[in-house]
Amino acid sequence: MRLRMIVEWTKGSPFRYAWKEGRLVPVGQDQPAPVNYGLLPGLLNPADGEEVDAVLLGPPHPLGEAEGEVVGLLHLQDGDHKVLLAPEGYTPGEEVAPLLAWFAPERRPTLLPKEAALAFLQRISMASPRE
Repeated sequence: MRLRMIVEWTKGSPFRYAWKEGRLVPVGQDQPAPVNYGLLPGLLNPADGEEVDAVLLGPPHPLGEAEGEVVGLLHLQDGDHKVLLAPEGYTPGEEVAPLLAWFAPERRPTLLPKEAALAFLQRISMASPRE
């Protein structure tokens, strides 16, 4: 399954942005992101009422729209799971360890397979309006 996401934070960049009302707005600076980080527009996560967070694995991607294949789910104990996307044919590799380490240990970050991501997306899409 291919999905469209919005990259709000480019891999390796300290500059963070937020997707607000259809555009990217600067948020500030932080530690450089270990992955391309953003969201799935229009799909709400019931755990926090915000759009579902997404990660685009692979090389740095410019801010804005991106597309990728669903390859897994970063499961967090608090329910604020992250859908993992990757370019076609890309196999998750060396960035997985830094991605898991990016989250506080008490959130118990765990990498789950593609099937878990698809089940999560199906479960929440039944209760979430699309743009």
